[in-house]
Parts: sequence; structure tokens; C-alpha cells
Amino acid sequence: MALLEFLLQSLNLGSLLGALAVLLAIYLISSSIFSSQKEPPGPRPLPLLGNLLQIDLKKPYKTLLELSKKYGSVFTVYFGPKKVVVLAGFKTVKEALVNHDEEFGGRYMLPILREFNKGHGVLWSNGDSWREMRRFALTNLRDFGMGKKACEDKIIDECQHLIDVFKQFKGEGFDSMQPLNYAVSNIICSMVYGSRFEYNDPEFTSMVDRTNYSIQLTGAPSIQIYNLFPWLGKWLAKQKEFLALAAANRKQNFTFFQHLKETLNPQMCRGFVDAFLVRKQKLEESGITNSHFHDANLLMTVTNLFNAGTETTSTTLRWGLLLMAKYPKIQDQVQEEIRRVIGDRQVQVADRKSLPFTNAVIHETQRLANIVPMSLPHKTTKDIWFHGYFIKKGTTVYPLLTSVLYDPREWEKPHTFYPAHFLNKDGDFVMRDAFIPFSAGRRICLGESLAKMELFIFFTTLLQHFRFTPPPGVSEDELDLTPRGGITLSPLPHKLCAVSCM
Repeated sequence: MALLEFLLQSLNLGSLLGALAVLLAIYLISSSIFSSQKEPPGPRPLPLLGNLLQIDLKKPYKTLLELSKKYGSVFTVYFGPKKVVVLAGFKTVKEALVNHDEEFGGRYMLPILREFNKGHGVLWSNGDSWREMRRFALTNLRDFGMGKKACEDKIIDECQHLIDVFKQFKGEGFDSMQPLNYAVSNIICSMVYGSRFEYNDPEFTSMVDRTNYSIQLTGAPSIQIYNLFPWLGKWLAKQKEFLALAAANRKQNFTFFQHLKETLNPQMCRGFVDAFLVRKQKLEESGITNSHFHDANLLMTVTNLFNAGTETTSTTLRWGLLLMAKYPKIQDQVQEEIRRVIGDRQVQVADRKSLPFTNAVIHETQRLANIVPMSLPHKTTKDIWFHGYFIKKGTTVYPLLTSVLYDPREWEKPHTFYPAHFLNKDGDFVMRDAFIPFSAGRRICLGESLAKMELFIFFTTLLQHFRFTPPPGVSEDELDLTPRGGITLSPLPHKLCAVSCM
């Protein structure tokens, strides 16, 4: 009955039954969703509903993890009428994404994103446009400091702004979500737009807040229903709200672009947008009018970079601080190591090797937090036989990253916060093969090196300056590690105290 309750949150019963009747008629006339013997196994689907009665739509990754125990590491489920192949376990996911990266390297675009994305950008695109935009983005983000000393200096500078904000609360409980969002977002903004923003700049904060809320909306019942049955779109209020948020951010970005165009100096590019505009201008001057360097690709690529460069890293930092407050003995060990190795001086990326326990805590936070549990959906680019099963070209594929990060064959205590996962017997940091929170293969997160640098400098600097505790009246045991669902998993709303220790 959970599914029925879920549906009724989004639609009135009459509209729902009418729409389902139309869909059922189309289904009976035009399709059959029963798998052939050579295709991956899975639970038997119902017409239209597929396997929805068996899937927890608020935590689908958990259901898929359980189904993998019954059907194996390659299996089929139906999200409504949509056939999906799920890959589970480290070895299977790695084999698909790395050894067969071309075949599994396509991207399936969620229906809610199609209306404003239209196949542009770097996250949800395919083919030549995706290859061109990804190559250009990687090259230019590196030119503007990604993974280099210039970027490190920007992060260090932003740390001071963040510390000043935390100090304003004078050790009292506060929600760290917005300050962390603004701090992390400023790093990608400096690389994309060429400048950072003040935390009280309404243009900046409104765009960051809309982005964060949009990602939260992806877990809303009506958005889930829309992705399963796009036919029902006109009845779903949240779908309209999601598109309105996207439209507002689009309008704001075009305002930024216009200002950058008016002040553009081709000899001195300030950031990614300048570099894109210069390339576009040169192509047009050469008479090339059908290139991938057009306004739609600029908008969506910047939107993708802004979204991906803000939410996942800031969410990981929020998990990190929450875990420190929940496990004070581990926080003690981190701070003792920082005091012993760093003292009062500014933390730098070069210190990572000298802080093995702190580095292990950051990696274990990423593993346990499981930020993108189902990865972003892939799509097969050609027919392929995989693990003895036939998977047709164009099939949606979910590499279940939660099954990798929690794989009991790879991790001693998969469901426990256990930094020793990344330490050897001598206390030295050891990277684990099954640590792939950024995914793998040709669709691996293009900002991986930036995210690693941000996580290390922000987390270590904050732990150098503050001790994080639950707010008065709340014990460590009462801090809730239950995630809030969506495309990404974030902590539930909570408050922490940041007590100055310097």
C-alpha cells in the first residue's frame, strides 16, 4: 500500500485512474515487457507498474541492493514501464564502467530534466556534443586552476570567509548547510565566472538556494511519479515548481553571461565562460555556424558545473561535521593529529601525506555517506553480451554505487563509520580499489581532483579551528544519520555547535 499512498500524494484518485487506464490500453496494444531467457533475470513485472510494488521509491537503492542478493550482480527491474538493468558489486560495476566503458558509457536523461536540458551540457548529454563539451570543460577548468596551486589558494582564502561565518554563532547551535553551500559554490564560481561572491549577495545566494532546493525536489513523490509516467506531467505541481526554479536560474545565468560579454577581453580570460565565449567568437568569425559552441551548450554546461561543483562537496562536508559530532573520540584523533603535524599554520594540500588519519576520516565519510547511491543513470550505446546476458542498445543501466561502497567482500565493516578501512597496520593511509564515489570510466566525475582538494582543505581547516558538538539538550546518540533522499543523499536538517579551539 506504500505505492498507493505515494501516488495519492501527487494526484487525485480520479485523474490517476483515468491516466492509468490510458496507459494500460497503450501497454496492452503496443508492448510486452516480459524478458527473454537470455536477458538479465529479475522479479516478474506487472503491466504498467512493473516492479513498483516491490520498490521503496524513497530509498530505491536499498531495494535494489536487496534484489541483488537474490538475482545476482546483473539483473533487471522495471520502474513502471521503464526497463532498467542494475549492476551490483565492485567487480561487476568496475568491469562494466572501465573494461566496457564505451558500451556502458551513454547517459540516460531523467524525464524531469529533458524539458530544459535538451541534450546539452556535460552531465546529461551524449555523442559528439558531450565529447566536445567534456574535453573543453576539463581543459579549461585545469587552465583556471583545477588541481593546481592557484585553486588551492582560492580554497584557502574561502576557508577564512567560512571560519568568520562560523565564529559569528559564538558556539551556539546552527545549521551549516547554507554557509557550506556558499563557500564550496564560490570555488566553482571563481573558475566559471572568474570571481567569487559575498555570502550576503542576493543574486548569488538565491541561485545557490534554488539549486539546492531543486536537488531536494528530485526526491519528492510527484517528481518520482513524473519520471516514471511523464504523461501525468500536467497534473503534478512539483514538476512545474522544479521547472520554474530551473527557469529562474537560467535567466540569472544569462544576466551573468551578458555582463561577461560586455566586459570580455579575449587576451585575458577570467574563467570558463570567457573561454567559451572566445572560442564561440573565433568559430563564428571563421564562418563555422554549426559547432557545439552555442548559447544552449554554454548555459547547460555552466549549470552542470555549478550544480555538481556545489552540492555534492558541500553535502559531503556536512556529513563529515555531523560524523565528528556523533563520534567525538574520532574527532579527538583528527584534532590531535592536526595539532601535532600542522599546529597553528594554514593547512595545505601537501600536508595530506602527513595526516593519514585525517585523510582516512575524509575518505570514510565519502564511503559511508554514499552521496550518489545509484550513480547517474547510464545507457548502453550498443548491444552487448555481459556476464552471459544480452543487454540491448539503448537500455538504461544503473551502476549501483552503494553496492560498491558497502560491498562486504571489499570492506570489513561496510555499514559502520570505520576510518581504519583506509589505514594499514602501521597507521599509513591506504587507498582501496573499491573506493569509487566519483564513479569510474568515461563518465567519471570531471571535477574529482577539485572535490578532493576542497574536501581536504575545508575539512581539515574547520577541524583545526573548531570542535563540533551536538546542540544543548541533544546527545551524540540522538544525532540522526538517516539520509534525505533525492538524486543525492544529504543529512536531515540538523544543528551543530562550532566551538572555537584556536
